[in-house]
Amino acid sequence: MRFNLLGPLEAYSGDAPVALGGFNHRAIAAFLLLHANEVVPTSKLMHALWGYETPATSRKMVQNAVSGLRKIIDRHSGPDGPVTLSTCPPGYRLTVDTALLDLGRFRLLVDAGRAELASGDRESGLAQLRSALDLWRGPVLADLTETGVSWPELSALEGARLSVFEDCAQESLDQGRHHEILGELEEMAAAQPAGERLCGLLMRALYRCGRQHDALAAYQRTRGALLDDFGLDPGRELRELELAILNHDPSLLPEAAPCLSRTIPAPRSVARCSRLATAGPRGRRPRSTTHGRR
Repeated sequence: MRFNLLGPLEAYSGDAPVALGGFNHRAIAAFLLLHANEVVPTSKLMHALWGYETPATSRKMVQNAVSGLRKIIDRHSGPDGPVTLSTCPPGYRLTVDTALLDLGRFRLLVDAGRAELASGDRESGLAQLRSALDLWRGPVLADLTETGVSWPELSALEGARLSVFEDCAQESLDQGRHHEILGELEEMAAAQPAGERLCGLLMRALYRCGRQHDALAAYQRTRGALLDDFGLDPGRELRELELAILNHDPSLLPEAAPCLSRTIPAPRSVARCSRLATAGPRGRRPRSTTHGRR
């Protein structure tokens, strides 16, 4: 079996989708997958489903849901397959190979991409980050969040996604690809209006695309969101960026491509010209200052 969390919860056996059951089954499966290969206490599962005001039968309901999930997994993966759900006091552990979980693949790609960027392999690093972002099909566990699920792990993953996108956008700008990344930056900034780093990246992209007015408008939107939501002004870096855009600071433009020079063979006439340069008036060679023998 394989599972997808980066979007609605999905389970597959080969290419065929697998139904995981009702809400309790799906929520417990999702929470165990968020903590794949770790022991999750039963009490933590209870709080994930019902908060801290758990019903009297909550422990029994968790046990029943886990039992049902184990039957589904054993049916499609086998009791000794690459996916197992086992009882491990004080709770349960869902063992899943990294390759069978999109969240695991996302983390591997991000680590590889950032390592390659740090080592100077910029094209490959950017491609790895792009591949990581392509795994997302929407908000993490979108189907469960629609029912009211709100776990800290989900906010952390959305933050990780944003951070990876910002790294990807920064590298694209560094490579002079502002036209390519602009649309995605505008879309992401609209969803995250108080994101200062995101705003700064959008401002640079807009300015490099010849849209100074829009770059300044983006700053004002983020400034307004920060004031409304947190009562804060933008940080020093973003304020300095606004000033640089107002002043058309040359540092805002992408680094100029290296000027390549090529060696041009000297024409054959050069040697003749050098001889002529030593000649006297009307092409006569100057008299020798060496006295001949008498």
